[in-house]
Amino acid sequence: MIKTDRIIIVEGKYDKIRLSSVIDGVIIETDGFSVFNNKRKQAMIRALAEKKGILILTDSDAAGFRIRSYIGSIVPPETVTHAYIPDILGKEKRKSAPSKEGKIGVEGISQIVLITALRQAGIFCEEAEEPARKITKTDFYEDGISGKSQSRQLRQALIKKLNLPSRLSANSLLQIINAFMTYEEYKSIIEGIKNAQEK
Repeated sequence: MIKTDRIIIVEGKYDKIRLSSVIDGVIIETDGFSVFNNKRKQAMIRALAEKKGILILTDSDAAGFRIRSYIGSIVPPETVTHAYIPDILGKEKRKSAPSKEGKIGVEGISQIVLITALRQAGIFCEEAEEPARKITKTDFYEDGISGKSQSRQLRQALIKKLNLPSRLSANSLLQIINAFMTYEEYKSIIEGIKNAQEK
């Protein structure tokens, strides 16, 4: 398992599932071209890039390069690393027909090819820095972010405060928060939100 504190950007959920088999880190989906019009997701990617740096790993077809180019254009260039998969003809197992260009995407490539692509991008040698205190599911429960009657309202207030996409699940929110803020910063924000709601 490759451990990194860099944020990995992929196109879709099947790419994320595939990458999760070799990467121990935060993986964000663009949901294909929808990221072009999703201002909150753009802001989230930008914030994560500035805090941790990102690695873009998209398919090797025209669509993948278009998404790669777009993501690269909305973040500072020094925060971006690119990983490329080779052109491999074929189709993914779950699909009934090959893609338009007949190439296998990130979700369909072997672990060896995937690890090679990451190594070539320099990510294989990285060592992630362990935060002193991670935010946990227990913290979310105790702070009312999950598992309580007012959790949805409080979670949405936190999401809005952090300028993140409103559709984030509690688990995704937890993963992203751990990627770019400390436990102390998180507690300070939660306290501020609760104080504002009490007024």
